[in-house]
Amino acid sequence: MREMKIDDPDMPLADLMTRWPETIPVFARHRMLCVGCLVSPFHTLVDACREYDLDEDAFVAELLAATGL
Repeated sequence: MREMKIDDPDMPLADLMTRWPETIPVFARHRMLCVGCLVSPFHTLVDACREYDLDEDAFVAELLAATGL
């Protein structure tokens, strides 16, 4: 089994937030409705950044900072 990486473009948001719950405040700070969303098992970071017009690299950097990775 391969190691999960927070910036994996194929990882569903639900998996990301389950594995790294400390990222949830980052989503909330950006007023993203991903936390608890019924689509989060299917949407990825790429999808969410596109939907919320966020710079993907900057957002991933925030998530990494939140996790200390």
